[in-house]
Amino acid sequence: MTKSILTITLNPTVDKSTSVENIKPEKKLRCETPKYEPGGGGINVSRGLVRLGINSTALFTSGGRTGKLLEELLTKENVPTLPVSVQAETRENFIVVDTSHNEQYRFGMPGEDITEAEADTIFKTITSLSPTPDITVISGSLPPGIDASYIGKLVKILKEKGSLIVADTSGDALAEVLKEGVYLLKPNLGELGAFTGKEELDNDSADEAAKQLVDEGKAEIVVVSLGPQGAYLVSKDECIHVPAPSVKKLSTVGAGDSMVAGMVSVLARGGSLTEMARMGVACGSAATMAQGTGLFSKENAEKLYNWLSK
Repeated sequence: MTKSILTITLNPTVDKSTSVENIKPEKKLRCETPKYEPGGGGINVSRGLVRLGINSTALFTSGGRTGKLLEELLTKENVPTLPVSVQAETRENFIVVDTSHNEQYRFGMPGEDITEAEADTIFKTITSLSPTPDITVISGSLPPGIDASYIGKLVKILKEKGSLIVADTSGDALAEVLKEGVYLLKPNLGELGAFTGKEELDNDSADEAAKQLVDEGKAEIVVVSLGPQGAYLVSKDECIHVPAPSVKKLSTVGAGDSMVAGMVSVLARGGSLTEMARMGVACGSAATMAQGTGLFSKENAEKLYNWLSK
């Protein structure tokens, strides 16, 4: 039986993407028709899971005109949602590709303040879910008004209720998550180095640093994203390196979230750690084959997974 999944996105976005030839300053640029897609860490994980035939509930803050658009876009993608209304307008990000050089420019907008009362409502909504989700994915940045310690408290209660925590965040929020300990952590080399006190990590030393986090009880599984070099999955008993397949890269938007979706899909079905690592790399690599903010296609992900499994 497939495990139940909740994804949490406290600072979601609508990603607006377009393309134009030859970006130059002080010149009127004639862009292509923009494309609007849901965005934010946990939301992208839920979108990826739908592509893999796995249901999850996407919990996120929703405010104003952009919040309504975000809800509509997710409904079109058949993502089960649990929006929590807030006063602040949901943010937009802007991505533009210069077609003359195939260079991508990504403009990330800050979120607006979440009030203390709204933060309390979000907390109670999550912690009162019945039944408690088997897997909870906490991914993405924090909006202004929510302190990093908020995430630590959330992790603590969800763990006590028996949920497996998958975390893909950064900065102070990641530090709070590590204090509580999680089931699965997905840092990149820079984040891993910062939290193990090893500033100059490379592919060869990443597995040792990841093992340190496991030994310290901060995560049962650490998956280190190595970008074009693939990923390391480290647990108490295993260290698995999965190389990234060679693909034509069009965009890196959502590659990390796609990787998390791939891994969570295997976790939900009760697959092995090797399968988890391979599916994570397959989905992350497949996402780079899509233009704009399109995440991955199931066909490309499965093709790459089969290649990695040979």
